[in-house]
Formats: sequence, C-alpha cells, structure tokens
Amino acid sequence: MASLRDIRRRIKAVDSTKQITRAMYMISAAKLRKSEDMVNAARPFTNKLQEVLERLAETDLTMSHELLEKREVKKSLVVVITGDRGLCGSFNNNVMKYAQNLVDESDVPVELVTIGKKGRDFFKKRGYQIREEVLGVGEDVDVSMSRNLTQSLMKAYMNKEVDRVVVVYTQFLSAMSQSPNSFQLLPIEGMEKKVQEETEVDVEEYIFEPSAEDIFKHLLPKFVEMEFYHLLLETKTSEHGARMTAMKSATDNAEDMIHSLTLKYNRARQAAITTEISEIVGGAEALKG
Repeated sequence: MASLRDIRRRIKAVDSTKQITRAMYMISAAKLRKSEDMVNAARPFTNKLQEVLERLAETDLTMSHELLEKREVKKSLVVVITGDRGLCGSFNNNVMKYAQNLVDESDVPVELVTIGKKGRDFFKKRGYQIREEVLGVGEDVDVSMSRNLTQSLMKAYMNKEVDRVVVVYTQFLSAMSQSPNSFQLLPIEGMEKKVQEETEVDVEEYIFEPSAEDIFKHLLPKFVEMEFYHLLLETKTSEHGARMTAMKSATDNAEDMIHSLTLKYNRARQAAITTEISEIVGGAEALKG
C-alpha cells in the first residue's frame, strides 16, 4: 500500500500536469478562434475569384491554360499536410493513415511532398519517395511560404514532371470534429463552360480590359495559390481544434485523478489516525494492568 508521502507526491505531480494541460487548452482555444477568422476571411475571396474565372471561361470556349490541361496520369504528386508537434489526439495519425492508403491504392507511381515534421518522419521511416519536405510551418500559415510551394507544384505540373497533384489535408468541421480529406489541386476542375438554361432571358455582358484571355491566364495561378492556402488554413485550424479538445480531455482526466487520489489519501490518513488511537488506547490499558 502506498504511503501518505507517496500519495501526496502523486497528487502534486498530477496537479502540475493539469496546470500545463489547462494552459495549453486555453492557448489552443485562442489560436483556434484566430485561425477560424482567417479561414472565414479567405473563403469569400476564393469563391469570388472562382466565380470570376468561370465567367471569363464562359466568354470563350477555346480559352485554355496549362493548369487546366488534363492528360493521362502516369505519375502523381501527393501533398500531405500534418503538424510539427503532437499532443493533438489522433489528428496527425488520421491524416497520415489516409494519405498512406491513398498512395498504396494508386495504380501509378506516386511522389510525396510532406508539410510538417510528423508526416515527414512517418513516410521517411516507411521508405516512401519524398520529393520535398517542408518543416517549421509554425502556428500561423505564412502566405509567402504557401505561395512559393504552390508555384513549385504548378511548375512541376506544367513541366509534365507529374500529371496530377492531390492535397491530403484535414477538413475543419468543428472544434470537436475534423476529417481527413483529399483535394485535386491540379489539373483544375470546375472551370468548364456552363450551359445556360433555355428559360434564362437576361444574359449579363462584360467588357474586359485587357482581354478576357489575358485576365484568365493571370488569375488562374492566383486561384491555385488561394486554394492551396485555404487548405493549409483548414488543416491548421483543425490542428488547433484537435489540440484544444485533447488538452481539455487531459485536464478533465487530471482533475478526476486528483479527486481519486485525494479520497485515497484521506482514507489512508484516517486509517493511520485510527491505528494510532488504537495503539494509544492499547498502551493505556496495558499500563493500567
């Protein structure tokens, strides 16, 4: 049976851990709110940019771009976005397993671009071919880092080094729920000309300066950059949510453990006092005899 000193020591150790997990919970909650605001701010811009591109594509059926070119897939590039740190529940493990299944089930050769230390270590340990690794993303997504990486991906696609670029990220549903998912970044889909309904009467017309084709070719790479930036933001928001949930659970577990140890300590202390009283009474009776 543990002594009173051992129980006190365990209570103190668990309480110290609880203070750390509670601080991490509060920090993650603050970062989650900030990251959610960034996601919500980026989404309307991305949607409006896509709307403009679709309108430009509708003006000319012959309009094309290297980033829209669909060709036979002989080699794929999979970008896996994970975190650099742990203590966020199953967040990293879920996205790594999802990416691993995607790569293993592919019927063409696959190269990897890993963003985050956890993903890099996971795939390097298992012998997967890593084309590029990005570490130290930090708590906030850097726009310049995202742009440089996106340009590298577009260059690889336009040079026909790869025929498809897929991003494996974590979709943010809520602070309690995140889901690993994949998104085809290249070639771009959804820019085909929309067929207007026969019942539509009013057709909006635009005058473009410079030409619609020039604007289209200029905005399309920007659209890819924004899409990739948005996926990074989604994943980082999911990481903050997962860490906040994990630290909240750890704090609650620590409080339960402290409560259990306190009860155990009180019982042991009560038993020790009872034993001492019995010994005193027994000694007194012996002296009377």
